[in-house]
Amino acid sequence: MDDLIRGIIQAFEIIFSLNPALYEVIWLSLSVSGIALVFSTVLGIPLGAAMALTRFPGRQLMTALLYTGMGFPPVVIGLFVYLMLSRSGPAGQLGWLFTPKAMIVAQTIISFPLVAGFTMAAVMGVDPHLRRQLMSLGATPWQATVTILLEAKIGVIVAIVAGFGAIISEVGAVMLVGGNIEGKTRVLTTAIVLETQKGNFDLAIALGLVLLLLSFLVNVALLRLQGKAFS
Repeated sequence: MDDLIRGIIQAFEIIFSLNPALYEVIWLSLSVSGIALVFSTVLGIPLGAAMALTRFPGRQLMTALLYTGMGFPPVVIGLFVYLMLSRSGPAGQLGWLFTPKAMIVAQTIISFPLVAGFTMAAVMGVDPHLRRQLMSLGATPWQATVTILLEAKIGVIVAIVAGFGAIISEVGAVMLVGGNIEGKTRVLTTAIVLETQKGNFDLAIALGLVLLLLSFLVNVALLRLQGKAFS
C-alpha cells in the first residue's frame, strides 16, 4: 500500500518535473504507437469494409485468418519481426532491428487485425439493404462504401480505440525488436518492466499511472475528433 501511495505522489512529481528524459520516453511511446495506429487504420478500415461488403473466393479463410490475428500473442509477432529484421533475415539489410522503425512494424502488425476485424463487424451491423438503395439512387461503389462507414462510425471508432489500446500497452514485442535501449527505444511499458525488475516499485507505479493518463487522453481525443464527446 505504501508503494502505491508513493507511486501516485511520484507520478504527479515526475509529470510536473519537466524531466527531459521522462518526456523523451513519453514522446517516443506516443510517436511509435501513433504512427503504427495510422498505418493499421489506413490498411485495416478499407480491408474490413471490403470483407463486409463483398463476397469472393477465399473470404471465409481470410475471415478466419483475421480473427486469428486479433488474438495472436504479441510476443510471437515480436519474434517474427525480430527474425525478419535480424542480420540473417530477409529484411536484415534494412538495419531496422533495435530501432523505433522495428517497433512500429511490430505494433502495426498487432493492431491491424483488430482495426480490420472490428471494422468488418461494424459494417456488417449496418442495414444490408442500405447499399442496394444507395446504388439504385446512382451512388458509385466508393460513395456507397463511404456512406456505410459513416453509418457504422461508432463501431469504426471502437476499432481504432481497440487498436490503440493493444499497442500502447504492449511490452513483449517492442522489447524484443526494440531492445529497451535508453534514449533510443525505451518506451513507457519497457521502462515500467525495467524499474520493476530493479525493485523501484514506486517509480514503476508512477510510470504506469502516466501511461494510463496518456491512454485516457488519447482516447478522449479520438472520440472528440469524431464528434462523440462523453454525454
